[in-house]
Amino acid sequence: MIGSQRASARAQGRRAADGRRNLELALLGFALLACLFAYIDADEAMFGKLPPGLLVYGVSFTGLALAAHLAVRRFARYADPLILPCAALLSGLGLVLLNRLDKSYAIMHAVKGDFQKLPSAPSQVMWLFLSVAAAIVLIVAVKHHRFFQRYVYLIMVGALVLLMAPAFFPGDSYGAKRWIRLPGISLEPDEFVKLAICIFFAGYLMVSRDALALVGRKVMGLSLPRGRNAGPVLAIWIISLLVLIFERDLGTSLIFFGVFIVMLYVATERTSWTVLGLLMAVGGATVVGTLEPHVHGRVEAWLHPMDAFKPNSLMSPQPAEALFSFGTGHLTGTGLGQGRPWLIGFAGRSDFIFTTVGEELGLAGVTVVLLVYVLFIQRGLKTALTLTDPFGKLLATGLASAVALQIFVVVGGVTGLIPLTGKALPFLAAGGSSTMANWLLTALLIKLSDAAGRTQLEPEPEPSGTIAPIPAPAAAVAAPDAQAEAGAARETGADQTMYLRGTAAGSTPAGGGSTPPPYGKATVHGTAAPAQPAPTPVQPQALPGQQGAPGQQGAAQSPPSGQQMPGQPGSGQSATGQPMPGQQQGQYGQFGQSPESSGY
Repeated sequence: MIGSQRASARAQGRRAADGRRNLELALLGFALLACLFAYIDADEAMFGKLPPGLLVYGVSFTGLALAAHLAVRRFARYADPLILPCAALLSGLGLVLLNRLDKSYAIMHAVKGDFQKLPSAPSQVMWLFLSVAAAIVLIVAVKHHRFFQRYVYLIMVGALVLLMAPAFFPGDSYGAKRWIRLPGISLEPDEFVKLAICIFFAGYLMVSRDALALVGRKVMGLSLPRGRNAGPVLAIWIISLLVLIFERDLGTSLIFFGVFIVMLYVATERTSWTVLGLLMAVGGATVVGTLEPHVHGRVEAWLHPMDAFKPNSLMSPQPAEALFSFGTGHLTGTGLGQGRPWLIGFAGRSDFIFTTVGEELGLAGVTVVLLVYVLFIQRGLKTALTLTDPFGKLLATGLASAVALQIFVVVGGVTGLIPLTGKALPFLAAGGSSTMANWLLTALLIKLSDAAGRTQLEPEPEPSGTIAPIPAPAAAVAAPDAQAEAGAARETGADQTMYLRGTAAGSTPAGGGSTPPPYGKATVHGTAAPAQPAPTPVQPQALPGQQGAPGQQGAAQSPPSGQQMPGQPGSGQSATGQPMPGQQQGQYGQFGQSPESSGY
């Protein structure tokens, strides 16, 4: 019965998992068709012909998507069916936009001969293939997400080294020092630090959440945390400010501190931490934005974007040009290939690629792209809600929050909501480090959602009235119950009446028969067994010298095997059945003895 129920539940879970994978395959096909259609539409609008290499690109990306899907189907069959298609759709759309911008830059900068005429789409294609391959390796190699729980501190040490490394390398990248430049390659380590801090915060908060949840004084109705527990928050805040001061990287600082505050709130459920974190973030950013020249310049460009067109102005015109680009798009946009987003300059391929969406696809296109991002984030948060282990919950929350915060700082900066940060828009913008890190993040969410899906689709069968309790070992024996003895004595007048209590199922008490377990005994499914009738009392035994049963007056009755009579040496009782002075009744019926020491 138990085996058939478990097999039935497992079969239902596998059918549901196959349904998820089929849905994922259908959505991947839709994403590929949408990206190929956009690729064709952009070239038709610009040159009036099909793009060269259409078949090669189509087959290559179809094979890449199928490889990722097969890896998920084989090694993460219970994973969420929307995470991979969302990432594929955004990555494909990003390649379409980069290819469209490359052709405009090549035409407009051919005479100038500067670096902007060099295409970026081929390099992005290479990084996309490498990133998807790395994601597949992670899905195959990591059996469970708790693998990372063993190395949280080692991962955090590596993250801090990567976070501080750009400050020791010469050369700035448009005002910020966020790159490690080596011969033939450049690396943006803050993209990988984003993953590492989520893993570390998940492991740290899982252990320390009880201490961090304690509250101290109340100020204006808000329960503030205890001062001794504010140390980790202050440390993370100081590190964020150091990144902001020495590397002049506003985006990384905001994401680093923001992810920690979000995960801290999820772990402790204390609003006071959120309020304290926001006050610290605003205060630190205000001080650094006032004193640090590069950050101050970005704040001024955000507050007064049109001042860039004044005579002798040193302010960047990109914030104003982004607003003009969005205004040109109106509701439905100019159409792919028919706008002029290349007027923004080199930044059109990085954080300002979102202006291309706004100009050529309009408000409708911007809404669709943002909804795809929201859907990706929502699936990560749903995974966090479904998972049962604290580490997985916090990790999924941190990864989804990191993506949400990065989208906020990039889109908010481009649209004029907050100052520019220079971060790359996930999946859409050019950048090998960003592409690699975001696809590794996608693989982590897939593994987390696979664990959540197993919990959801393969639950333990509900116990029924026919489920038998776990058989007890043969060595289990009965233990006398003093309270049952006292109650029986009041009813029958026999002070020496004793009941057997706690006898495991399947064992034989001293008086014969089988006593069922009490309610709450664990079953094979970890649940309580149905209520059982009260145990059968052992027939009272006459003491030596006491009258026995009718027809046996004066006959001395011996106690059952393995039991001692009251008043007998070693019994711990007086002749009246009461505990001896200085002794207390223990948990197992014998006074002050365990089952091992008492012989039971």
